[in-house]
Amino acid sequence: MAADRSNHDSSHDAPVAEGNRFTHLMRKHPCFNGEAHFKFGRIHLPVSPACNIQCGYCRRGYNKWEQRPGVSRGVLTPQEALQTLERALALCPEITVAGIAGPGDTLATDHALETFRLIHQKYPQIINCLSTNGLRLAEKAEQVAEAGVLTITVTVNAVDPAIGAQIYEEVPVAGKRQQGEGAAAHLINAQLAGIEAAARLGLTVKVNSVLIPGINDGQIGEVAKAAAEAGASNFNIIPLIPQQAFLHHRAPDCQELQAAREAAEQHLPVFRHCHQCRADACGIPGKGIDLAGQLYDRPIETFSHG
Repeated sequence: MAADRSNHDSSHDAPVAEGNRFTHLMRKHPCFNGEAHFKFGRIHLPVSPACNIQCGYCRRGYNKWEQRPGVSRGVLTPQEALQTLERALALCPEITVAGIAGPGDTLATDHALETFRLIHQKYPQIINCLSTNGLRLAEKAEQVAEAGVLTITVTVNAVDPAIGAQIYEEVPVAGKRQQGEGAAAHLINAQLAGIEAAARLGLTVKVNSVLIPGINDGQIGEVAKAAAEAGASNFNIIPLIPQQAFLHHRAPDCQELQAAREAAEQHLPVFRHCHQCRADACGIPGKGIDLAGQLYDRPIETFSHG
């Protein structure tokens, strides 16, 4: 059963993105389009230090070696991130996207929005891309658009609160950390409302779902259906990396991943080239070369481990 969204006004349909703009974004965004994945670059700028929920599969950290989301060498200030982008463009002129995907949530603090404002002022040709759990997206959607963000990724792992309660350990509700189905329903409602708000403003939204065998593998189609109805443009399925609360849970096999993709494709186009990148990744994803070492693995006075 999906979360009760009776208190959310869904009377206005999310508009379809303007054709030319949507085509431009898809053609040059390596994390939204399979062909662009091998031609264009992106940089993830690690400016978001904190998260506002706790997912059972998430473990944030600071190191050089783990190749997964939630990990970076440190945290940058917005001004440092702008300087890092400048160096990255010199290393890889093919970069078309500046993304912020952690190591915490981009909307839990104001660091990401300030970074995007700076980038948009200096590099208006760069596609600003924000990734979020969606908890605060609806309330901040206008600020996100005003900061020059064009594309958003929202991670939605369930639309049934009973399933969500098995994935989300804590969600703030009315200022208090809560658990269980009520907390999961609150998050799900916020995520779908946020997607609607962003799409209504003309932003292009991709939805990520972490595929957890035996937990949400039977609901991926329902998640994609709800995402499409809310205004998302495409969908990405991420295999579980066993860690934290799911340390002893197995990752999905190829058949399970394919079945989930087929279920999602009944409702949205599915992106199939995700590399589950670090929060400080840099380069052309499809070429398998990460230039982050050249950006960070040398003395840089402006770099902060805050």
